[in-house]
Amino acid sequence: MSDEVRPVDRMVTFGLLAAWALHDVEELATGPAWLRRHVPELRERFPGVPERVWRQAEAVDGREFALAVGLVGATVAAASVAGRRSDGHSAFYQAALNGFGLHGLVHLAQAAAVRGYTPGSVTSPLLVVPFTLWARGRLRRAGALRPTRARDVATGLLTAAVVTVAAHTTARKILHRP
Repeated sequence: MSDEVRPVDRMVTFGLLAAWALHDVEELATGPAWLRRHVPELRERFPGVPERVWRQAEAVDGREFALAVGLVGATVAAASVAGRRSDGHSAFYQAALNGFGLHGLVHLAQAAAVRGYTPGSVTSPLLVVPFTLWARGRLRRAGALRPTRARDVATGLLTAAVVTVAAHTTARKILHRP
């Protein structure tokens, strides 16, 4: 292995945005309808989940979901630009990349928990996880990948969750929904 630093290909940085967009097409196409159909059975199956969570899940409509996806997309776009400008070294970009990959693993865990399809569970093993691993490998070979610690994994998951909740909260406010 060489210590030579090589430039990072645009597909590594802007590929995050492209992979995210393709993944979210699946979520946009299936998310709200899947929730409406499955919340009653999920409520029975997972009684420990607070009722407030189920009510919010049932209330998500297509407009709110699409707006929230767009808001998350703006964050992913900003991270991709930061990654490109820094040749992959940006902590923001790498956190977004890691969060994207972890988000894919969450989709797979959700599908396993319900023993079936959940929105995002098709593109996660086919696109999200492979792209993340590929991009991290390219960053590593270019000498740009920051070391990953357990704390980074927890932060990545928490950040992805916070961005998602904030996007839905903002979408509800913009659409004047309670």
